[in-house]
Amino acid sequence: MIEPTALYTLTGALLILIGFAAIMLKRNLIKMMLGFVMVEAGVHLLIICFGYIPGRTAPIINAPDLLTDVAAMTAVPQQFVDPVVQAIVLTAIVIAVGVTALMLAYVVRLYGVHKTLDVGRYVSLKW
Repeated sequence: MIEPTALYTLTGALLILIGFAAIMLKRNLIKMMLGFVMVEAGVHLLIICFGYIPGRTAPIINAPDLLTDVAAMTAVPQQFVDPVVQAIVLTAIVIAVGVTALMLAYVVRLYGVHKTLDVGRYVSLKW
């Protein structure tokens, strides 16, 4: 049986490859945008996979336990995963949502002006 971390890493790499293929091979702006979103999701998944360490938990500490248990205050750091990876990915997801919304606004505007989503028909945008 395949290890879950390896499966997630493979899935992330596959999402990136499929997304790049959609960006390069499709001529429809919506399909190209979906390819970009797939690349973003694959990168996020890969970053999370590289930051995961089997057997460790998230560093969530219960506040009432800290007040009563001195040993909980000096918990061994080897039992936790690094929370910076999750924080970076959460920030990247928020940025990706903003970029995707901006791309969608551009696509809607281009469709309103040119009445097509085919990239090859935008001859007025060529040099």
